[in-house]
Amino acid sequence: MEVEGVEVKYPTENDEVKAYLVKPKRGGSFPGVVLIHEIFGLDDHIKDVSRRLAAEGYVVLAPDLFSSAKFSEVLSSEGISRTMNFMMSIPVDKQRDETYRNEQLSKLSESERNTILGTYTTLFVNRPTDIFTRYLSSAVDFLKEQKEVNGRIGSAGFCFGGGMSINLGCTGKVDAVVIFYGENPEPIEKVEKVKNAVLGLYGGEDNRITSKVPDLVKALVTYKKSFTVKVYPGAYHAFFNDTRKQTYNEKAAKDAWKMLITFYNDILKAQ
Repeated sequence: MEVEGVEVKYPTENDEVKAYLVKPKRGGSFPGVVLIHEIFGLDDHIKDVSRRLAAEGYVVLAPDLFSSAKFSEVLSSEGISRTMNFMMSIPVDKQRDETYRNEQLSKLSESERNTILGTYTTLFVNRPTDIFTRYLSSAVDFLKEQKEVNGRIGSAGFCFGGGMSINLGCTGKVDAVVIFYGENPEPIEKVEKVKNAVLGLYGGEDNRITSKVPDLVKALVTYKKSFTVKVYPGAYHAFFNDTRKQTYNEKAAKDAWKMLITFYNDILKAQ
């Protein structure tokens, strides 16, 4: 199915957020999906995933959560790029090793070190999850205003976006939640408000994230929510991102995509 994408802005709590909106070219009524980027912002990879999903018969909105006036300076594209390059320069098994990370930071210039630390602190240490969740709630409202959207809305996100996807799900505003290796909501009891179903996709070698999956499963069972969880043995964090050869796992990524499409079709396209 042919699609068309356009850069847009949508309003949110005395601010606005930039986003990439993709729709099937042919007319009709489709479910909507809020697609949430990784920790490094809205990039070409997420835009590509947006187009792939739209080609399956969805209207997709991919917000740039860092583009609001509140965050655009502290989370600049330059700062995010430098932070991304720094993190990607660290071996996969050392990226969460604070001692090793600080040793590598000490080798940089003071200016570059301060830029990376500022970005890292905002995104990893003092992350404004509640504000970002409200931005995503406004994204749902914006999607529902699109004449091509039939009222059913899903969410999906990767890494940082995976955690934000379940946080959005905990508002009760979306019908289907997909988590790609994202952190659990805090407190975990938030999942009581999940409206419908959850699909969680995780890497077996991503211990920091995947070790917490049993807590999510327990909470979903406690609150009698429909869910599916799959862990891919041998897959690392960010296994779906084919632009990061360091962690990309083609077999796991292809299977996860099939699961996402089936999940959405069963829930968002069901009559």
